[in-house]
Amino acid sequence: MTILFAPSEGKREGGTLPPIDKTAFCFENLYSRRLDALNSYRDFVSSADIPALSKLTGIKDKKQIERYRKDIFKEPTMKAVERYDGVAYDYLGYESLPQEAKNYIDEHLIIFSNLFGPLCAKDRIPNYKIKQGEHIGAFAPEKFYREYFSEALDSYLKKRGAIVDLRAGFYDKFYKIGLPYITMKFLKNGKSVSHWAKAYRGILLKEMAKSAIIDEDDLMAMDIEGLSIVEIKRVKNKKEIVYEIAT
Repeated sequence: MTILFAPSEGKREGGTLPPIDKTAFCFENLYSRRLDALNSYRDFVSSADIPALSKLTGIKDKKQIERYRKDIFKEPTMKAVERYDGVAYDYLGYESLPQEAKNYIDEHLIIFSNLFGPLCAKDRIPNYKIKQGEHIGAFAPEKFYREYFSEALDSYLKKRGAIVDLRAGFYDKFYKIGLPYITMKFLKNGKSVSHWAKAYRGILLKEMAKSAIIDEDDLMAMDIEGLSIVEIKRVKNKKEIVYEIAT
């Protein structure tokens, strides 16, 4: 099983692991391609003016913006799953999970970064800042990764069984799944939710890791507090599980 996940704009600073190199990432055979994106980012943040950096990062305060002019190739790293700290990651609570659950996430989770593209959860990354949907000057990360990484992702996913897509819809621009997959939708009082969808994606991932879910049958049988399945939809290669959040 493989779970696809979105990143978050919020990130933890610092890190105790070495700076990035070829061993930092999965899909090592595509490291040179990934370097193209990283060099574009490094060159842009080192030379762009404040308005351009504000647009890239979504930050207005000049002092805060200047913090991101650092050379990402020289910065310390940490696991990707530990770097991000948005709503979904708060509810996942990776640091507090049992080691077996952490190992599950390390081996089964792929995070789609706005800069690094598809990352395995245990990949090492430095701190960085890109607002979702922004281009790095003329460089469009979503088009780049979709062109150069889709074939490798197809091959990777085919070998690993069921696919669960917990990404936000925006990340279809990075990779559109061509294989059968499962996704989730969350309703409250019959209406689709956004903030709580992020929270429950984190909760679902946490419960999958704690239960070591490896196939669709295990997933469907999993009991998640506060959620109940109200519908299952099938459209082409997508199976959508619709959950109602208890009020």
